[in-house]
Amino acid sequence: MSQLNIPNLADSETARAKWMAGVWSVIAAFGVYFCMYAFRKPFAAATYDAATLWGVSEKAVLVIAQVFGYMVSKFIGIRVIAEMKPERRVLGILMLIGLAELALLLFAVVPKPAHVFCLFLNGLPLGMVFGLVLGFLEGRQQTEALTAGLCASFVLADGVTRSLGAWLLHQGIDARWMPFTAGLIFVPPLLFFAWMLTRIAPPTDTDVALRSQRIPMTRAERMGFLWKYWPGILSLVVIYLLVTILRSIRSDFATELWQGLGQPSAPGVFWKSELCVALGVLAVNGFSVLIQDNRRAFFGSLAVSLFGILLLAATLLGLKFDLLDDFVFMVLLGLGLYLPYVAMHTTVFERLIAMTRERGNLGFLMYVADAVGYLGYVAVILGKEFLPKTSDFLSFFEFTGWVVIIFSTLGLLQSWTYFQWKTGPVTQVQPPTARVADGS
Repeated sequence: MSQLNIPNLADSETARAKWMAGVWSVIAAFGVYFCMYAFRKPFAAATYDAATLWGVSEKAVLVIAQVFGYMVSKFIGIRVIAEMKPERRVLGILMLIGLAELALLLFAVVPKPAHVFCLFLNGLPLGMVFGLVLGFLEGRQQTEALTAGLCASFVLADGVTRSLGAWLLHQGIDARWMPFTAGLIFVPPLLFFAWMLTRIAPPTDTDVALRSQRIPMTRAERMGFLWKYWPGILSLVVIYLLVTILRSIRSDFATELWQGLGQPSAPGVFWKSELCVALGVLAVNGFSVLIQDNRRAFFGSLAVSLFGILLLAATLLGLKFDLLDDFVFMVLLGLGLYLPYVAMHTTVFERLIAMTRERGNLGFLMYVADAVGYLGYVAVILGKEFLPKTSDFLSFFEFTGWVVIIFSTLGLLQSWTYFQWKTGPVTQVQPPTARVADGS
């Protein structure tokens, strides 16, 4: 097959070539992960007529089953993503999503309650897709902007694919067949964007000098990294755990939240709110790419995370005192949650590796945090279902939100203090071109 003339950062350091390669990379990554959501989220648009299984609502059982599979995938991914060779990533992505679609077909045809296990099988492969896509973007001067674009995909895709699911239901598609149908619709664009990923060039020498080389990690290297910085990493993981719990509740039970606010769950309401959130989060977190000094960028991202937590608090207060329109509430709520959530993906762990110059890769740290985050989410959803039903869903969400706000604030302060002490001021590494210009 003839090669297209795609800009290659390894061959050119011109500003125009870097810009074009960056646009290509973010479109490819955004597209693949956006399409992945069509194989994961549409099922949550159905309410399943308030049916119950084993004394628990059927939808809650299905959400737990899928999230449990997703969580197991994250634990498996700690090793798989850390050790994955670059040339195997695209094939791995397509195989994982193919297995997920097969599980959705089984979900449509097997009898109850066996269909619950099918959603576990659906979540099991999908949890590793993000790490494989992320591997194409990390360790570059543009990483924050590229990863912000990638993260905008799951903010926007969450609403769009859920709207797709609601639309298919309104067209008369059965709730059990709707998830499989939604996945089929996205197969062609998935294949196209996966091909785009294969055309992304590896990081340049300048990227490596500024951000450190990203390599597969052995088990000893993974354990050594965690042990060396465990107090700070533990705080970051706890923050990520808390934000993941609340973000996932907002995502998987968006229909119930809108109903609790007195709004109908029309197909368009999901994607409109998430588009506003995606644009805001992309703008704020993407700008950290302009900060070349890794230490300043790292602490700046912690500040962005704290701002998000404070915005979350202000939003819940606005709801309590009836100061916010329902749509504005959902948008501000999404911004407050996604600012710290996306900061972890785009900047915190990326600049931690670059700042410390440790051997490793971003996927490893993200999967440690993700595994713990989804484990916590499963525990909360199970607890909610088996505790006495003393309040409505919106009240449960508000209570969980205040727990997240208090302990996330404490975690951010602790991690800030620890890394200030652990790293100290560092001298920014100059790119090779700068050293040549200086005559060194």
